[in-house]
Amino acid sequence: MASSTLRAGTRRPIPSALPRKGPKARRGRSDARIAMVFIAPALIGLVAFYIVPTFRGLYLSFTDYSILGDPEWVGMKNYQAIAKDPMFWNSLWVTVEYVVINIVLQTSIALGLALLMHNVAKSILVRGALLLPYLMANVIAALLWFWMLDYQIGIVNQVIEWLGLPRVAFFGSQIWAIPTQALINTWRNMGYTALLIFAGLQAIPGSLYEAASLDGSSPGQTFRKITLPLLRPVLALVLVMTVTGSFQVFDTVAVTTQGGPINATRVLQYLIFQRAFNEQDFGYGSAIAVILFLILMVVAFIQMKFLRGNESDLD
Repeated sequence: MASSTLRAGTRRPIPSALPRKGPKARRGRSDARIAMVFIAPALIGLVAFYIVPTFRGLYLSFTDYSILGDPEWVGMKNYQAIAKDPMFWNSLWVTVEYVVINIVLQTSIALGLALLMHNVAKSILVRGALLLPYLMANVIAALLWFWMLDYQIGIVNQVIEWLGLPRVAFFGSQIWAIPTQALINTWRNMGYTALLIFAGLQAIPGSLYEAASLDGSSPGQTFRKITLPLLRPVLALVLVMTVTGSFQVFDTVAVTTQGGPINATRVLQYLIFQRAFNEQDFGYGSAIAVILFLILMVVAFIQMKFLRGNESDLD
């Protein structure tokens, strides 16, 4: 009994309130360091080539600056000049026209190709062939079609003439110039867009189609009531990506029409290039770039809001 009791004046040992850090905690810190090592190159590139130039361009948009001098703060002067510049409004209209044509054609064709890949074309070779135009650089694709659509020696115009129809000045006509640019972009990107939609189709449970078939649903009804609603998040992503990319078209225009004929293809990106680099007015060009950035932010927000791109009907 006496041996089991504590001596007077002694205290029970108090366990430590904080647990000792074991090997799992040390392993977690080690994994975090390794992850930071892999993330660091991309993070440095993001800061150096995106974040810093963005803030630099925002600052320059409030200045009068050429490469031969120092920036001079002018406040809202560049934006006021843009509001009165008919060339800017013409470029904005031309860009919107290009975006509308490109989005309608590209999304419609890509959706059709995705349905064919999902239901008919099961071969990996056929599916991979659809991506071949996307693997081609924009400049190469533009030059290829520039040669094929040439008014004098282009093979397309030769076929048109062989059919007994008049030749078409695809790049030399104010009517055909922008639709032609949009068709080139559609041809190059429709395979990649179809692949994104195809991935969305793969995520739709096959049991839904089986239930619809048992209920006597026609293919058109199944497409409208099952496929399209369940593809909505993917289509929202596709539209945001394609609209954003279409607003930034530059290289196709630069190597084919250089904004012509008579400003018919002078899109916003090409106008920015001309004002900033050809005319050495970096402040004015930066202001147009900031406006384009704001337009893209608003358009992307509206698309995600109304298409509910962050929600899924599969839940």
